[in-house]
Amino acid sequence: MLWCSSTTAVLALCAIARATAAPEPEPALLTDITQISRSWGQISTYADNPENYFGVEDVGLPNGCQIEQAHTLQRHAQRFPTGGIDDGGNDERFAEKVLNFTTGHPDSLNSFTGPLSFLGSYEYIMDESYLTGLGAATELAAGVAFWNRYGRTIYNASVGQVAYNTSFPNGTSRSKPVLRTTGQSRIENSQINWALGFFGSSFQVVPDPTFENATSPFDVVIIPEGGTENNTLASYDSCANDNVDSIGYIGDPDLFSYIPRYLSDATKRLQQYVPSDLKLICAYETQYIGSSDFCELFTTDEWAGFEQTLDILYYYDYSYGNPTGRAQGIGYVQELIARLMKQYITSSTSSVNSTITNNAEDFPLDQAFYADFSHDDVLISVITALSIDYFHSAPSLTQYPPDPKRPFLLSHLTPFGARLITEVIGCDCADPKSVKKHRTQYYPTQYGYDPNTASHKFIRMRLNNGILPLTSIPGGACKGRTDGLCAMDKFLESQEQASARANYQYACFGNYTIVNEEAMGQDYDGTISG
Repeated sequence: MLWCSSTTAVLALCAIARATAAPEPEPALLTDITQISRSWGQISTYADNPENYFGVEDVGLPNGCQIEQAHTLQRHAQRFPTGGIDDGGNDERFAEKVLNFTTGHPDSLNSFTGPLSFLGSYEYIMDESYLTGLGAATELAAGVAFWNRYGRTIYNASVGQVAYNTSFPNGTSRSKPVLRTTGQSRIENSQINWALGFFGSSFQVVPDPTFENATSPFDVVIIPEGGTENNTLASYDSCANDNVDSIGYIGDPDLFSYIPRYLSDATKRLQQYVPSDLKLICAYETQYIGSSDFCELFTTDEWAGFEQTLDILYYYDYSYGNPTGRAQGIGYVQELIARLMKQYITSSTSSVNSTITNNAEDFPLDQAFYADFSHDDVLISVITALSIDYFHSAPSLTQYPPDPKRPFLLSHLTPFGARLITEVIGCDCADPKSVKKHRTQYYPTQYGYDPNTASHKFIRMRLNNGILPLTSIPGGACKGRTDGLCAMDKFLESQEQASARANYQYACFGNYTIVNEEAMGQDYDGTISG
């Protein structure tokens, strides 16, 4: 991931492959791509977490309760690597050096043998940044899953209904729901494909190959990204200090310090010139074409160490380990609370764009569901701004192999296609009895729910299907239940100080300095005073 500085690297790879000396015994390399692809941190393949993954004991919905509204913050899915030095930039440099070597050596097909033999005829085939076909499929599946879990219940779907219907049972038209996305290609394409899944445009009972009405059931608000505009779905744009290297990227030195711990055996095995770029190339090629010859070169522990470096990076760049961590997530939290309280936001002191949140056309307050499309780091910062302190657990900078049960594990938090879902649940009593096991909701009233008597409202949140422990929010407002439910008024109480804790204006625009040597491993609680 981080180094390959000259063509010497490729010459060394060639020499290793042709060496005749007796090799040392090979360790057991991990070859199961399903397991490997869950070790890629934020670029891992999506998989649902078990409902009790984050420690919530009772995962069923209580009798007399039902989900009445759902808000999803959806990450884009599989993409090409970006041009950043810690992402695709170094991969491209390595691939260029391999190409230069093979072009200049006609016998290169015979220069590499063993696990590196494919390098003799290798070509780098990836573009930059855009959503891949597999990413589009992931988003379409996410839209279908959201319909199945929430749409069916919220809209009281008829027998055999596979997607959203624009009309009520009596034939009158429903109001168009509003989706929101940034203007970045991979985000907007994620929204498009998610909508295909939820609204069912590609699998209507009467097929419509023209897709003539594919977008007619909904409206979309596209928020610009890439400048300094306010945008809660790309909140780093408007947070100036996040773009100051010594503040926004204080996790990078921590990452560099950990790399030798997990690569020492691999470098002995393949010599010091084998870059960890190979792991990233493995991940991105798999997320593009479904396989990669770079994937079977490392052990289980080495893959775990690779993910640990990414956990470290994100914890100290976007979460509790960074003074802007809360600030970058507070905007979406403010929007979520505004929707729950059915209030517009008419002025902003955060990343909220109040020209969007001050009107019903762009920011409706009465939707049955909300879908916003964003980035991995934004999801991490939102969890931080919410003060779900289950995740306030810094990845170790020294432990190798890392603890597989560590709370802050990116493959379970923000893989490609990640989704943070806030459920609004109506119940017929103030203290419904928790239910241990999951129960499929075949129809809304199956377990005694009656919308006319469900006057007690609760919040429950899920991250990639796992129910979040709202009991870990400081202050105790959400204490007392074992099923992740928090009474609506108590949840709102738990967030009363969220904006003050984020200290957005100072965190993002204050004149302060972070000394990297002093910041390594420091916990800022995601904020800074001043």
